Amino acid sequence: MRTTFIAIFLCFIVFSVVGQTASGGLRVNDVAPDFTSVDQNGKSVNLKNKLTHGPVVLVFYRGEWCPYCNKQLKELEDSMKMITGKGATVIAVSPETQANVAKTVRKTKAKYSVLSDDNLKIMNAYKVAYSLDDDMIKKYKGYGIDFAEKNGTNGNNLPVPAVYIIGKDGKVTYSHYDENFKERVSVMEILAHL
Repeated sequence: MRTTFIAIFLCFIVFSVVGQTASGGLRVNDVAPDFTSVDQNGKSVNLKNKLTHGPVVLVFYRGEWCPYCNKQLKELEDSMKMITGKGATVIAVSPETQANVAKTVRKTKAKYSVLSDDNLKIMNAYKVAYSLDDDMIKKYKGYGIDFAEKNGTNGNNLPVPAVYIIGKDGKVTYSHYDENFKERVSVMEILAHL
């Protein structure tokens, strides 16, 4: 009986550790990597500079073709007064080209900074980037989504949809990372952690 209990306990520990290391992304208290990029308005956006004004809500989204992404980005725009009321800034990041970022902005009415992540520098730094396998590429092509057109030189790479709240000290204070692209953090959850 005791041996069975110990075996079950050890399996639980192993699966817990595997689950944690397999999920990826940054964790609470990790230092958020600094970055500079250009937004949809041609303005240079630097994380450290934004943090001097207050916390940053950093959102990684897949592209203008993703209805779950568009819904999330629209909800953030619709709630912007509540977010800025807490002193925060929103920045969204995607592997899509600038032309497709413009489509995202039109669809979501986003007035906050939306960045095209050239060469996946930001996505890789935040450990959210992954490459689609051949079966998934074929499946998306069947839906009319061609990543060479959508992402340009970023190709068949996407981010796991993730949201990080970064405090003025440059550390992650909240992390939502979910490989199920349908599972998104609510605006109320974000507000509760600002």
